[in-house]
This record gives sequence, structure tokens and C-alpha cells, in this order.
Amino acid sequence: SYFGDKSSCVENANTLNLTSSSSVRGLNSTCVGKTPLSSSRSVCRSHTPLMGYSVTSSSAVSAHSVASVIVAVVEGRGLARGEVGMASIDLKNPEMILSQFADNTTYAKVITKLKILTPLEIIMSNTACDAGNTTKLFSLITEHFKNVTFTTVQRKYFNETKGLEYIEQLCASEFSTVFMEVQSKYYCLAAASALLKYVEFIQNSVYAPKSLKVRFQGSEKTAMIDSSSAQNLELIINNRDSRNGHTLFGILNYTKTPGGSRRLRSNILEPLVDAETINMRLDCVQELLQDEELFFGLQAVVSKFLDTEQLLSVLVQIPKQDTVKTAESKITNLIYLKHTLELVEPLKAALRSCNTQLLKAYYNSLEDARFGIILEKITTVINDDTRYTKGCLSMRTQKCYAVKPNINEFLDIARKTYTEVVDDIAGMITQLAEKYNLPMKTSFSSARGFFIQMNADCSTLPNGQLPPEFTKITKMKNTYSFTSADLIKMNERCQESLREIYHMTYLIVCKLLNEIYEHIHCLYKLSDIVSMLDMLLSFAHACTLSDYVRPEFTDTLAIKQGWHPILEKIAMEKPVANNTYLTEGNNFVIITGPNMSGKSTYLKQIALCQIMAQIGSYVPAEYCSFRIAEQIFTRIGMDDDIETNASTFMKEMKEITYIIQNANDKSLIIIDELGRGTSAEEGIGICYATCEYLLNLKAFTLFATHFLELCHMDALYPNVENYHFEVQHVRSSAGNKEKIAYTYTLSKGYTEEKNYGLKAAEVSSLPSSVILDAKEITNHIAKQILHRQKSTPEMMKQRAVYHLAMRLVQTARNSRLDPDSLRIYLKGLKKKYEASCPASGENDEEQ
Repeated sequence: SYFGDKSSCVENANTLNLTSSSSVRGLNSTCVGKTPLSSSRSVCRSHTPLMGYSVTSSSAVSAHSVASVIVAVVEGRGLARGEVGMASIDLKNPEMILSQFADNTTYAKVITKLKILTPLEIIMSNTACDAGNTTKLFSLITEHFKNVTFTTVQRKYFNETKGLEYIEQLCASEFSTVFMEVQSKYYCLAAASALLKYVEFIQNSVYAPKSLKVRFQGSEKTAMIDSSSAQNLELIINNRDSRNGHTLFGILNYTKTPGGSRRLRSNILEPLVDAETINMRLDCVQELLQDEELFFGLQAVVSKFLDTEQLLSVLVQIPKQDTVKTAESKITNLIYLKHTLELVEPLKAALRSCNTQLLKAYYNSLEDARFGIILEKITTVINDDTRYTKGCLSMRTQKCYAVKPNINEFLDIARKTYTEVVDDIAGMITQLAEKYNLPMKTSFSSARGFFIQMNADCSTLPNGQLPPEFTKITKMKNTYSFTSADLIKMNERCQESLREIYHMTYLIVCKLLNEIYEHIHCLYKLSDIVSMLDMLLSFAHACTLSDYVRPEFTDTLAIKQGWHPILEKIAMEKPVANNTYLTEGNNFVIITGPNMSGKSTYLKQIALCQIMAQIGSYVPAEYCSFRIAEQIFTRIGMDDDIETNASTFMKEMKEITYIIQNANDKSLIIIDELGRGTSAEEGIGICYATCEYLLNLKAFTLFATHFLELCHMDALYPNVENYHFEVQHVRSSAGNKEKIAYTYTLSKGYTEEKNYGLKAAEVSSLPSSVILDAKEITNHIAKQILHRQKSTPEMMKQRAVYHLAMRLVQTARNSRLDPDSLRIYLKGLKKKYEASCPASGENDEEQ
């Protein structure tokens, strides 16, 4: 079902000066002629998107979601360059989100925010994109969003005073605290004023006063995952096949409402960073898992909700012109609203016996008297048994008889006429069936209105043809569909009386809606609660299908026997599980191992588990504790980018530069091989230098590499740990050929495997002469480079002292042991320390 009307708005075109720099590719956009003042360029305009097509920008969009967000972006000039204001509004959800933040010259935050919004259209001021004088922000956005419509609006529309006025006028009183936040945020106010003016222009409708939800969103409340990481980790879209559900979103998405799946998507792309909020969500998931009755009760109610956000969006828009279509859609929406409000009581009943803080808070929010007030107002005018039904004819009947009788006598007369016409049609078709002795029956479709349908074999018809009075005949297998001249006339009469009914009903509905507007804010709360409950139910559902565990939040990343959640769904069985352990003292892990031994899968698994923990889901492991990551960076994948003319190596360098510029002490960094697109010496040099830079941060870094030279870093830096994936060599019974068996198990130390690249090449049926040659050359080179670093006893001692100190600090911070257990643990630490530096004398005894 599509809420709302898609109106063209040529008559309004003179209110704004618009030029559009890139038409939306692959869109059936309606081309409005030339707009005044835009020289002679024609403008491609796309209105509220219908459900049929999807706009995919170069960013990740889930296949079933359709872009419907319009964003205005403005940047400070002169000294304020780098201060960016953004305002976005979703045409299917009446919520305006304002944000303003300082960004660095790479504009990483702006691009990431835009990728998450997946806009249908981006509006900027014409001064930002004057030919020959485009700003860096403009050229970056156009480069990243090649398939999104760009519209430039005169600078005068970016007016912060007007923006504040608009917000005061439109913001629902519930959300009026937003004034305090945005009063001095001039850039986001300027963006808001241009955005609202523009939406009014393309939608040809205005928002009802005091009806919008306005939120200010800095960029602090959520973790940042850049778009290439989201792509590498396959959070929303599968890289091989975009329709495939093997993504993090796919394996967690058991949501029942469109709002729930939107909420899940935005949470995965922007996980939370506040441990308290995350734990509140986890408490809910735990209760849902423990209380089956609550789980099934809630799921049953939540799945009955329609798209509440989109419904709200259409309710608060007041069309500038009244057409039959707007009338019909408003009536439909009122029926949907009644359907939604009738679900509040069942939802309360399902939540009545819950114990967790968050669910109780939701229950209390539903106690709001305004739900009852709105429903009461609706039931004074609308019939009690009017409800949302499937099927266009039954819905049409619901709309016709929505308003109670005796409210408007003209309406009652029009309805009587309509009923008579429908009865006449049925009677006429029965007469025709008797006249020709054929099994005709009345059918209805929204496109054709009433028509005749008949199941008959061609041979039963006289001369194999229908009587000549029937027209517009179509045949599907043995079903004939057709109409007659009389029926077409009666359909027209039917439509006419319907138009009258809709018009009069619309007037009554509008009056009713005007009374409702002041109470409408409670619906924002409702849609919020429903989408959140839907997401939490979805997490609980995912847990029941796999044995996930509740994560803890500490200053350590410790996963006991964790596995890759998506791989489990692909393989249909539990993958090999592995441990992970990173602390402030051991925050850099180098992972080695032959090709295909499981390095990339392991790295992605850690990032996915981190994200799952931070959105409030359970995690695939036996036990897990996480340090909250404020940013998640990945450098994975080995491909060039023909669009931006970047070779494999350049792409690697761009990605690593981005990480180095933006990483901080609270980041999680995952690097799957680096420096492969250049010569080995340079590659090792780049890797070494990058590692040394990242080592100095307190960020948790996992680095997979084939450059075994890097493994000797642990001799110089005590916070480096080496791990490798084990493989076994199996001799085949037939010949003396050796095969590699992958165990996918992670062990301490670096890989002992030599020349595993050659072994992989042997398996790939490369000619044996080439392989023999390669082995000879490899051995020759290996002999020349046998100058390895060795650890001196002094270095080993320093390393042991460092590790001991780190363990003691950690014990002091996090230990929950009783005195006796603590004494045993400390003795164990002492033994470990003595064993790791045998040369140390008695002077360390006091340790």
C-alpha cells in the first residue's frame, strides 16, 4: 500500500531557483520543464518515490528499502570552513534531523552520515558549486554520490533566522527542547530553512503546524563505521549478490514491521557507544528469551502494525490542492490510524507483566491518555467496524462506509446511489449470463473497475467466440475477462458517486484531523516504541536459532570460542570457534598463516561480534567481553577502483591514510594485508611504518599479513602479540604427495610454514616445470636473506616486566576474586614472570 499522493508541481516552480546537476540514473523521474532563472537547462525532478523502484546511490542500501530522504548540506565560509550543517527529512517519516559538527579536510563525517541516510536528493547552495569555484565538500559529495540527484538552491534560501522560525512553527511541543540545542547552531538552521522550503515545493504540500518531530543529532552518540568498512564487512549488502541475505542485517533481521527493519539497519551502521543504554537493551533481550509468553505475545501484536512512520508522515502533510486522489488517501490514512490506535491496548496488555526498566518505560509511555482521546474522536465520526483490510474492493467499501450515517445527509444519499449502482451492475451481469447461458461472474480491479469474468473452454462458446456486444476481451488460460458498453457507462456512474462520497467524507475527515493534530505527538512515541520492540524481538529470535551469549563491557576484548555469525548461516553448521584476547597492554595482534587458513574470516568475525554487542544483541561465542569502540576501521579486500582511477595499491594507501588520520585510542582497527600492490621490500617498509604508528595508539589493532618479517616486531614492542592459523600436512596414501589440511584454529606464535604460496600454486595445477623453477629461485633468495633479528636476554626481561605490570594493573581494575584466590593468581603470575626471564636475578624478588 502506498500512503499519500504523488503530485506534480509545475505551477510552484517559480518559488525557487533550481538547477539539478545530475539526473537520477535508472529512475522513472518525471521531467518538469525549464524552471525560471535556471538558464536553459531542463531539470529532472523525482517526487515522493513509489514503492516500485529503488534508488541505489553508490552507498549500501538494503535492496528492499527505497530512498526517500532529502538532505540539505551547507558549509561555513572563510574561518568557519569545516563547520558543516545538515538537515534531512524523510518523505516517508515526518522527522527532521538536524546536525552540525566540525569536520576535518577529508570530510569523513559528512560522507559517512550521508551514506547512512542514503539520500534521494542532496541540496546545496549555488555558491558552493559555481563553475570553476566549487568547494572541496561539493566535489567530494558529487564524487561519492554519483547516482543521487543534486539540486542547487540560491544561497538566500539558506537563512538561519527563517530556519528557526520554521522550526518554532512546525515542531511538535513534545520535542520543543530542540530549540535550546539549535538556537546558536546557525548552519543546521540554514540547512533546515532551505530543506523545508524545497520539500514544500516538490511535494506541493505543507506540514501541519506543530506536527513535526525535530531532533538535533551531534556526531558523538554513536560509533562511526565508514562506508568502505560497512561494505567490506557486508553489514547491509552482500558483495557478491545484493539480493542475498547473507549479511549481518540479513541474519539479525527477523523484524515484522518496516519501521523495525529501518531501525535495525541504522543501528548496525551506527552502533551505540553508551554501555548503560546497551545493557538496558540486553536486559530486554534477556527477559524476552526467558519469558516465552512475553516473546510470543509481543510478537503477535507488533506484527499487526502497519508502517506507522509513513502513516504519520502523510497525516501531517496538508496538500495545497484537493483532488480525488488526496481525498482518497486521507480517508485511507484515517482508517490506518484507527487500526494502529486499536492495537495500543493489546500492546499494553502484552507488556503488562514485564520487569526490565526499558520495557516498563515503554509500558508507561503507552499509558498516555492521548491515544484514548484520538481514538474516541475518531469513533464519534467513523464506524466501529471500519478497519484495514486486504484487497482493493473491500478497502474501497471500507472507505465508502467509513463515516457513520446521519452525520451528513448528502453523504448518506450519495452512498445510497452508489449501493444502487453496484446492485444494478451485479443484476445486469446476472441477466447477461442468463441471456447467453454462460457462467459469468462480477469481478473488480482498481484499474478496470467492475468487469465480467468467466471460466469457460473455447469449445463451449458458439463459433468459439464471445457475443459481439462484449469488448476489451483478454484471455488467460481458460479465464476470459471482458466488459460491455453498458457496463462501462455504469462504471462511470459508479466512479461519479464514489467521487462525491470521497469528497464529502474528506471534508469530515479533514475536520476530524484538525482536532487530532494537537494530540498527534503521542504517535511519534508509539512508532518509536513499536520499531524498538520489533528490533529487540528480532535479536531474541536470532538468539533462539543459535547459541549466542550475552556480552559484557570492560576495558578488555576477550572472546572465548567465538565464531563468524554469517558463515554459520551459509555453512548451515557451526564454524570452527576461536579465542580472542586484547588488552591495553597487548593491543596489537599480528596474525599469520597460509592462504585460505581463515585469517580474513577471523578478522571480520571480530568486527561483526563487536558491532553485534554494541547494538544490544547477543554474540556468537561461549563468553565475551568488549571494550566499547568509538570507531571501527577495516582495510580488507584487494580490488582496484576504475571509477576513481585508483590502482589496487593506491586504494590501499587511501584506506590506510583514512585510518591513520581518524583513528583514536578507542578505535578497533582491522587490517587484512597491506602493501601487496607494490614490491616486497616497499610493502614490508610500509607495513612496518604503519604498524609502528598504530602501536603508539591505545586502539585495538588486528593485522593479518604474509610478510613474516613483521612477526619480529614483538622483540621491540612488548604490546605486540603473534598468532597464527595452524595447518596439518597429510600424506596421501596413493602417492607420496603432501596435502595441506586446514584446521582453522588460532595458536600463539607466528606460522612455521615455509613456502606455503608454492604449495597453494601446486594445488592450482600450474605446470610442474614452473613450480620447480619457482622453488629453486625461492631457496636461492632465502639463503641470501638469512639475517634474522634475535631477541637479547635484556629485551626478554624488559618484555616480561612489561607483561607483569600490565597484568597487575588489569587485576587491580577488574578483579572480582576473593583474597585467597587472588593470592593464588598472583603466585601464578610470579611463576610465569620467572619462567619468561630465567636470567633475572634476586633483585626482582619484591615483584
